[in-house]
Amino acid sequence: MTNPQSWHLAHGRQLELGRDAAIMGVLNVTPDSFSDGGRYTALEEAVKHAHAMVEQGAVIIDIGGESTRPGGAPVTAEKEQSRALPVIEALAGEPDILISIDTYRAETARMAVAAGAHIINDVWGLQKEPEIAGVAAESGAGLMVMHTGRERNKLPDVIADQFAYLRRSLEIAHGAGVKDEQIVLDPGFGFAKDPQENAEIMARFGELAGLGYPLAVGTSRKRFIGHFTGREADDRDTGTAASCALLRMKGASVFRVHDVACNRDALRIADAMLAAEK
Repeated sequence: MTNPQSWHLAHGRQLELGRDAAIMGVLNVTPDSFSDGGRYTALEEAVKHAHAMVEQGAVIIDIGGESTRPGGAPVTAEKEQSRALPVIEALAGEPDILISIDTYRAETARMAVAAGAHIINDVWGLQKEPEIAGVAAESGAGLMVMHTGRERNKLPDVIADQFAYLRRSLEIAHGAGVKDEQIVLDPGFGFAKDPQENAEIMARFGELAGLGYPLAVGTSRKRFIGHFTGREADDRDTGTAASCALLRMKGASVFRVHDVACNRDALRIADAMLAAEK
């Protein structure tokens, strides 16, 4: 079992990580996300889905206003904000919901935290707009720092590349004044990684503990899950749940998923096994 750690978040909130798997439910308020694009663009539907995911076991709702799928069309900051901020405002203040904003833009992150978000989830690991680290430092927001292989040359060894990229991200975070208690790292499954690279990261996942931070994973419905199962995006939840349970056994603490109920059950079995090992 991973050692319990307290993740410090904005607005005076904290989340205890380690003893039980923490589920982050995906809420894409976009028309073009690879799995659920267009389903939750209406505010009422988005809020309803957020509540449903919390009832199923999610402790965090991760709200994204721009698709991060491969080849996804970029949108303006204004468009991203117009999609995400109303949902954050509608959910803000609910005691059972922790809100995450999925963005690499510093201004979007600043506005999201002001609207009630507790966590900033940056899929570019602070390296697209380094100013976003300052937003986390000033606001006290939790910071999910993800590895990506996009738009750069990767090292041949997958774990060496993780360490090289994420250590640069940590330098940016610390330089801006972000505290270690705010940081969770994510190896970025599927982001410019082929199926074998993703499988190797899973197999060697325990090595990432050497970075010294809690670890989050986002394997949900990813292309590599489809590669190994032969399933289309909407039919990859069983494969996702298997990957989450395996990664839980190897030390992951936070799990970003689309189907909360399915993954909750798989993770509860993993948690029971980990507890029995004590």
